[in-house]
Amino acid sequence: MIDVQAFADELFAAERDRKQIEAFSGRATLTASDAYAIQLTNAKRRTAAGEKVAGMKVGLTAKAMQKMLGVDQPDFGHLFASMRIADGDECLLDELIQPRVEAEIGIILAKPLRGPGLTDLDVLAATEALVPMLEIVDSRILNWKITFVDTVADNGSSARFVVGKKRTAPLGIDTRTVGVVFEKNGELVGTGAGAAVLGANPFRAVAWLANTLAAEGLELNAGDVIMPGALCAMVPVARGDVASANFGVLGTVSVRFV
Repeated sequence: MIDVQAFADELFAAERDRKQIEAFSGRATLTASDAYAIQLTNAKRRTAAGEKVAGMKVGLTAKAMQKMLGVDQPDFGHLFASMRIADGDECLLDELIQPRVEAEIGIILAKPLRGPGLTDLDVLAATEALVPMLEIVDSRILNWKITFVDTVADNGSSARFVVGKKRTAPLGIDTRTVGVVFEKNGELVGTGAGAAVLGANPFRAVAWLANTLAAEGLELNAGDVIMPGALCAMVPVARGDVASANFGVLGTVSVRFV
């Protein structure tokens, strides 16, 4: 029997104290349900302390990442308002442990989404705007040596997110072919397109998320910011780095690490 509270406490302390901990997967046999129970325990702890949920993230949407962790499905985590950084602003590295950055096409919902049975078109109809985003991921697990259950328990390895200023109505935008030029300090570090998300488009990941949450009696809310998954590989960052992403018609987004 897994002590969900004990694992949740350990992760919460690791994030608070900026300390890495040994992977849970090397110490116990956790199921996906166990891992999500750990994540939800800490999410409830944060909301009870007054933090506001700003949205959700979907991870492991690239086939290469799924293969690396030996899974055939994405995962999700919670985004809190306290994690948000303004476009072009600074991210304090002293608040993080071993951060990396990803570029994503963000989705802002105009109305709630509740599964099951939702499709890409249902998500499109519920979308207010597409936005350029950067996700700053960070693992509390030692040296990023994670399995699926480790990253799920660790809130999808989430840390911070940056939302670009431009908002674009989704109608008429083929998100499969929307590309990104991802740079660090002005040098190209990655390119990709919306089709990288589950081999389809960002709406597919949001439909998966809403349908998955429905099994727990949960739904996505109007105004939520959803990160559907990275368009290219995550990149490590250090003090002084500037990460930026240009999504063409959707606009740009950047963050500086200090």
